[in-house]
Amino acid sequence: MFMGEYQHTLDAKGRLIVPAKFREGLGVGGVLTRGLDNCLFLFPREEWQALEEKLKSLPLTKAGARQFVRFLFSGATDCELDKQGRIAVPQNLRDYAEIEKEAVVIGVSNRVEIWSKARWESYIEEAEESYEAIAESIVDLGI
Repeated sequence: MFMGEYQHTLDAKGRLIVPAKFREGLGVGGVLTRGLDNCLFLFPREEWQALEEKLKSLPLTKAGARQFVRFLFSGATDCELDKQGRIAVPQNLRDYAEIEKEAVVIGVSNRVEIWSKARWESYIEEAEESYEAIAESIVDLGI
């Protein structure tokens, strides 16, 4: 399980240090792709394979399903952790998430999310205003 929030910077080659606490869960690497809310998702390979199986079962005849699968898979890249615990973040993914230098790496249960620092701060500020309303709305989900 991934949890916590860490501040990091990309180096000149677009590499990002993965927090040491997350490396064990990733093993030698994972799959990096576009995420929701303009962040990046980094999945351990096993989690990616499980997600892939679920996405394969979506109906090909539904436009929304096709779009979502394209969104995730077209941006996906296999990434390896180097000896310093870094991953290379491709330019297209850095552009998508608007990550230039400063990044926030967060653990979200079965995946890691990578945010631009500015986007994360903005997201948190907006989300803090609605936490109670969100909590009330998910009570029907049995949480």
